[in-house]
Amino acid sequence: MGVLTDYFRAADAAAVVRALQDADDRPLVGGRDPHFDGVEAKRLDPDLVLGELIAAVRQVPWEAGFVDGSPVWPTTPQPGPDGPQGEDDPWATGPWVVELDASVRDALAGVNDADVPTVVARWVRAEELRPAGVEDMQPLAEELIRLARRARDADEQLYCWICL
Repeated sequence: MGVLTDYFRAADAAAVVRALQDADDRPLVGGRDPHFDGVEAKRLDPDLVLGELIAAVRQVPWEAGFVDGSPVWPTTPQPGPDGPQGEDDPWATGPWVVELDASVRDALAGVNDADVPTVVARWVRAEELRPAGVEDMQPLAEELIRLARRARDADEQLYCWICL
C-alpha cells in the first residue's frame, strides 16, 4: 500500500494534537467527519515529492532538506540515533504529523493560476513522479495551491499527516 499523506491547514500545533487525540489514528481530512480542511495526497511525502514541487515553484534544483518541518505528532520525545525503543513506540508505528515551514505555504500560495501548468511541467520531471504527466498531477497541484492560499489568508499553517 505504501505511505499515505494528507495535507491540511490548522491554526496551530495544539489544535492538531487535540484532533489527533480524538481521531484514534484515523486521517484528519476526508471521510464523513473531517477535522480539518485538507487534501488527500497519497504518497506525496513532504521531504521529497512536495520538495520537488516547491523547487519547481521556485525554479531551483531540489536538494535534501528543502522542505523544513517540525514534528507535531507523536508528542513523546523523538528517539535518539538508535531509533525507536520498541515496536509499539509511536515513532515506529505512526501516524506522524509535521508542521511545514511558512515559506512552503507561502511559495505554494504565491503561484499565479496562469503559471500552474508550467510549474507542474517542471514538477513531473522528478524521477519520483514518473510516469505521471502534467494531466495526472495538475489537479493535485491546484488543490495544494488553493489549500495554501486558504491557510495563508486565515493566518494558519500547513501540516502533513503521514501514515504507513
